[in-house]
Amino acid sequence: MTAEEFVAAFAAAAGAPAPTEEEVGQLLDLAAVAAHSSERIAAPLCCYVAGLTGRPAGELLALAREVAEGTGGPET
Repeated sequence: MTAEEFVAAFAAAAGAPAPTEEEVGQLLDLAAVAAHSSERIAAPLCCYVAGLTGRPAGELLALAREVAEGTGGPET
């Protein structure tokens, strides 16, 4: 099973739409920003938090970049 097939099957089982190709890229970028700006464990945890928000993946990617640069977050 490919990653795309697994994600599609998981999304269907969870009753949610599978991410679009653009969203997949944005989520992978979000995971990369989190992992490279902190510890690797931050990647899946930030993607989990992103999913809880219901906000667009591109918006959350921008937010992750701000946090990584120290310009985003509740203190700013």
